[in-house]
Amino acid sequence: MTENVKKDNSAKDDIEDKAKALGLDYLQEAPKNIPSPVINIIPEEVAKKNKIVAFERVGNSVKVAALDPQDINALNVLRFIAEKEKLEVVLYLAGEQVFKDMIGFYGGPTEMVKEAVQSFQQDMIFNPESEDREASEKRKEEVLKDAPVTKLVQVIISHAIEGHASDIHIEPMEKDYRVRFRVDGILHVSLILPKEIGPVVISRIKILANLKIDEKRKPQDGRFRLSNNNKDIDFRVSTLPVINGEKVVMRILDKDSGITSIESLGLIGTSLENTEKAIKETYGMILMTGPTGSGKSTTLYALLKILNNEERNIITLEDPIEYDIEGLNQSQIKPEIGYTFASGLRTILRQDPNVIMVGEIRDAETAELAVHAALTGHLMFSTLHTNTAIGAIPRLIDMGIEPFLISSSLRMVMAQRLVRKICDDCKEKETVPELVKKNIKEEVKKISEKELEKYGIDPDGEVVFYHGKGCEKCNGTGLKGRVAIYEAVPITEKMKSIITEKAGSEILITEERDRMGLLTMKQDGLLKALKGLTTLEEIERVTGGTFALAEEDV
Repeated sequence: MTENVKKDNSAKDDIEDKAKALGLDYLQEAPKNIPSPVINIIPEEVAKKNKIVAFERVGNSVKVAALDPQDINALNVLRFIAEKEKLEVVLYLAGEQVFKDMIGFYGGPTEMVKEAVQSFQQDMIFNPESEDREASEKRKEEVLKDAPVTKLVQVIISHAIEGHASDIHIEPMEKDYRVRFRVDGILHVSLILPKEIGPVVISRIKILANLKIDEKRKPQDGRFRLSNNNKDIDFRVSTLPVINGEKVVMRILDKDSGITSIESLGLIGTSLENTEKAIKETYGMILMTGPTGSGKSTTLYALLKILNNEERNIITLEDPIEYDIEGLNQSQIKPEIGYTFASGLRTILRQDPNVIMVGEIRDAETAELAVHAALTGHLMFSTLHTNTAIGAIPRLIDMGIEPFLISSSLRMVMAQRLVRKICDDCKEKETVPELVKKNIKEEVKKISEKELEKYGIDPDGEVVFYHGKGCEKCNGTGLKGRVAIYEAVPITEKMKSIITEKAGSEILITEERDRMGLLTMKQDGLLKALKGLTTLEEIERVTGGTFALAEEDV
């Protein structure tokens, strides 16, 4: 062991001395990760032949490690690549082991697919007539544990994480399998798998999630955890039988990046103030509305995070538990054994809770129990699938909840959508047509000066918008990350009267909201576009209508 340490130190000293003599920086160890767009600046065959590998890029400057920085052929190749790609090369010296480790970052999904195909073509798994069923199943299990399959699944997952995807979709098509990543709410095709590889990849994922690999006729749900760059990441797996086979969707749950402050999520101004006031109540119900994937659960977790301390007993009922948060008592419902939101809510009311979070109000029984819990000294959080915040009130009435119970229990209704943020690395001013500017100025006039001040916007200032021109950091889209746009409506005495006396008339409550000067989601989005957080196109995409035509908010 001592001899190995001496060898390592000696090699390190040699590299250091050589780097000094050449006037170059050197790498003591290989980077923990090299993004695919960076390493592929130099093709794999060229990198191996000339002993050069790209490992980091900042703007037009790319860092390249070389085993022999004095190799004329290697330097000529680098000069050619630099001129072709309009890049500036910064050369680093690397030792043999470091260089070998870095070459290992080649072999993206496409190469893994080729390797897996070759492996399967040599196997008899696709010729079941040649052996009995038991032997075939045994052979199948061996192939599923085989290195190419395991590595292919790992590469697909690591590329999804590297690309900040929230979901991985693996879908059977007529002639092949399609792998898509959802990044910032938009699906992108990442990889095409041959028809024979798809089922084996799906079976490997089912093994990881502890699902039955031979059950393909009905949906299954499971979870698994993997370590990526020394960070544990959970995956929620859902399978679904479809016309061409079986589809798998994996939700990537990175609890470090998922839970953040409500300010960083996008709550600003009066909406933030009203929300902070509502969660300080000792009892009552706060409802979050919006479609699937609009970030409702993330916002609720952020609110619970504020309340999470030793003085409160916080219990959640979820399906599924997306983030494991220390200090919260989180319970996973299991409808197959009769443990539903309704039965779970009955149980946790006997657990002496101060704060309760129910993942979703899906039926009349859960709605009734949630309302009664809110009236008996509990602060209740939940979500509801409606298009608008105010739409939650008639929805509860449709579920059979008496209007007077709603008016007594409800503290606030909120709605939200997620819009993509402008990439900070390539952000620039955008030229907007005069008609659009005129319409936006008219829209801004409807917002109180006090509210504009809270957003940091000058009502008399020039209308300036931004967009991303596209760069490597945002994969040329000009957009990176997401921010929420909100509508937060506190239930006032006037609104309580409308709910009780007018059966929760949506028109009258909307008029009262406008009279109070509360922002709509579209107005909140417009102000965030004026602040340079997002684009007009993104606001129009999630709220409908267009600012050019000055359509009314819907």
